[in-house]
Amino acid sequence: MSLIMNQLFNLQGKTALVTGGSSGLGERIALALGLAGAEVAIAARRSGPLEEVSSRLNAQGVKTSFFEANLSKLEQAQELSNQVLSKLEKVDILVNAAGINLREPYAEVSPESWQEQLNVHLGAPFFMTQALAPQMKARNWGRIINIASLQSFRAFASSAPYGAAKGGIVQLTRAIAQEWSRHGITCNAIGPGFFPTALTAPVFHNPELVKMHADKTAIGRNGDIKDIDGLAIFLASNASAYITGQTIMLDGGYTAI
Repeated sequence: MSLIMNQLFNLQGKTALVTGGSSGLGERIALALGLAGAEVAIAARRSGPLEEVSSRLNAQGVKTSFFEANLSKLEQAQELSNQVLSKLEKVDILVNAAGINLREPYAEVSPESWQEQLNVHLGAPFFMTQALAPQMKARNWGRIINIASLQSFRAFASSAPYGAAKGGIVQLTRAIAQEWSRHGITCNAIGPGFFPTALTAPVFHNPELVKMHADKTAIGRNGDIKDIDGLAIFLASNASAYITGQTIMLDGGYTAI
């Protein structure tokens, strides 16, 4: 059994790039993939948090490097890809976890904030895949993991651009799968429920909202950051070789009831 598990889930020899890796779910996914054996590159827009997270990951035995990039500027997607390939020579696993939610009322959304949020959540995964999938194809193996949301399927107040982008990521995940899966590259999305991260701080600072959302799950609680570990490793490994184009909700049953 241990041999089978090792063959299915071991990421030794793989290199992963995690955007949005300086905090929240991105940081946790980087840790999970690293502990499963992958060398990890993390990317985000601020160098200070990147250095801190890189140090924490290295201290836990994860070989980590970091790259500064602002993915609301789409030209930096190509630049980041080139930098990582230049330093690490390959990327086997791409995790598009960078995120931003400006939480503006619908009437107050500007063209600039609309575009910024769509660029980060939808444009960056598209162009990161465009840049990195060809070198995965050359090895006939790759894993692309996008981050969807509860808002991929339902609306929340003051989050229209975020929700629009997260709805789009479900279809982009299918489009990437259609384009690249015949070349050994799978693409799937994880749809988190409510997890305690910087993006959800307004919820978790309000005990009434915390309870309200927990009560809407089948399990009866909100997510713990470590709940993402298993699904992230599964989708990044050989264990998920015949799964592609799917959005898997990691939400305690929030969207099931």
